[in-house]
Amino acid sequence: MRRNEFSIEEQEEIRSFLEQQSFGYLGTVGEDGAPEITPLNYVYVEDHLYFHGSKVGQKMANLRSEKRVSFAVAEEVALIPSYFTDPHFACPATAFFKSVLIKGEARVLEDPERKAQVLSAFMKKLQPEGGYDPFSLEDPGYVSRIKAVAVVEIAVHELTAKFKFGQNLDQAKHEHIRQKLQERGLPGDEEAARLMAHFRKA
Repeated sequence: MRRNEFSIEEQEEIRSFLEQQSFGYLGTVGEDGAPEITPLNYVYVEDHLYFHGSKVGQKMANLRSEKRVSFAVAEEVALIPSYFTDPHFACPATAFFKSVLIKGEARVLEDPERKAQVLSAFMKKLQPEGGYDPFSLEDPGYVSRIKAVAVVEIAVHELTAKFKFGQNLDQAKHEHIRQKLQERGLPGDEEAARLMAHFRKA
């Protein structure tokens, strides 16, 4: 489903997912025209996606020649074995997951103040307990570091999402799988059962 087709509630679900996750996959085009994938940390702030890293390297070289990029974020919540619903055939085996695919345009931030704001957002997300001096251009120790790092903004041009939690199952099968998840009790099962009920109502 594309972004302009989302309801307000669905938009909030997607925004919350992107803000909670911290790891995704950047898709760029190499100099030889081949697609390349780079796993990296990111933050999602005010409907833009940001990542940071060295000013040199393959992904930065790719961005200099082609600013159009893709970015994928996914979370597998629970595996659903075939025998939950069929004692003989493997076909019903599946997974419940959330995924978002973004297509957009990347630009390297040059403004030190904006870079400091984005890096602060990274630290609040990845190290919420603190334990560091806040980013400030008044701090000489940060000025050179902020200047040395590349901070890249991705403007989102297109966003598609899929949250799969048995929405299309008939009522009996839906309830049966929810019960099986609750009985199994593996990591993620309780959350998958909760999301099954949540998206069924939605």
